[in-house]
Amino acid sequence: MIKDKAIIEVDRLNKSFGQNHVLRDFSLQLSEGENLVILGKSGSGKSVLIKCIIRLIEPDSGTISILDQDISLLDQDEMDLLRADVGFLFQSNALYDSMTIRQNLEFPLRRHWTKEERELKAESAVKEALEDVGLLHTIDMMPAELSGGMRKRIALARTIILKPKVILYDEPTTGLDPITGREISELMNRIQEKYNTASIIISHDMNCIRMTANRIIMLIEGKNYAEGTFENLIKNQDPKVGDFFEGL
Repeated sequence: MIKDKAIIEVDRLNKSFGQNHVLRDFSLQLSEGENLVILGKSGSGKSVLIKCIIRLIEPDSGTISILDQDISLLDQDEMDLLRADVGFLFQSNALYDSMTIRQNLEFPLRRHWTKEERELKAESAVKEALEDVGLLHTIDMMPAELSGGMRKRIALARTIILKPKVILYDEPTTGLDPITGREISELMNRIQEKYNTASIIISHDMNCIRMTANRIIMLIEGKNYAEGTFENLIKNQDPKVGDFFEGL
């Protein structure tokens, strides 16, 4: 169930690249335990928004708070510590080809856990994450030995191994066949239920959106143009909204 506690708050965010105004007073609030989908056309600013949230891009104005912390006030060490609570599933998966699956999952532990913590808990943490995605048997395999859907699951296992409070999904089903895409969407829902994660999902896949979204924000012309549930928005008579749901 969605709770009222805000995990992420974006307030009147603006970002331009030259004359290209990508975000215009864009605001959102992500609640505890909520799956929030950002839906917009290619080039509408969805990826820019995500990169601003994890502070890979600095906005021109506006504020972003994560877990009650204004990220503009954090130094690099403080921001790195906060990022341990924010998992990011890359569209490309970003697995290290030269590492085994075990080593890929241990990588964030080396960054955020002490040596003593790793010696005590790393093995069980890796196995739990792999069990969560149904791929424990791949623990000593290489990424190249896995299918595209399996690599996506491994990337998700690495994302959840630190048990983040927030997960940012960048096009989680792009490049996958419909059946595998559905399996990933179901897995995202199971992760939400098990860990009560709050998630922002960037996606063009309407099947994924229908399955995972508790709420959708339409990013149009740089603004939070409309928001609501899938059922609300599919009935919206505004043509700018309706274009996304045409044929459904």
